[in-house]
Amino acid sequence: MDQDDRSQLPKIITPHGRERHLKSCQMVQIVYDATVMFCNRFIERRSRTHDQMGRPARSGKQNIAPGSMAFGTSRKTELKLMEVARTSLEGFLLDYQDYLRQGRLSLWVKDHPQVKRVRVLCY
Repeated sequence: MDQDDRSQLPKIITPHGRERHLKSCQMVQIVYDATVMFCNRFIERRSRTHDQMGRPARSGKQNIAPGSMAFGTSRKTELKLMEVARTSLEGFLLDYQDYLRQGRLSLWVKDHPQVKRVRVLCY
């Protein structure tokens, strides 16, 4: 079988492992880095909250890479890992909202000027 014949065969394993180029991976990297800085600045390092807020941000980030790698062999595994990432980040959002509520701090709405500045950084 020559090269031309091989190019006509269906690909069994699709391309994968491009998670660093995914917007979701890039965004969650920013979220993770910002969370580490936030926790180090505003939350006592030895407190349980410091660890609990960092963990879901890291989990969200860490599950995107294997989910992307699984894309080539198992869509079911890819979806499962991406769902773990999504739910980790959803819980993480609730942690931030709890922190703001308990500290009697305001939650910025989507059109708040500071939110717009942060979004510019992400894009």
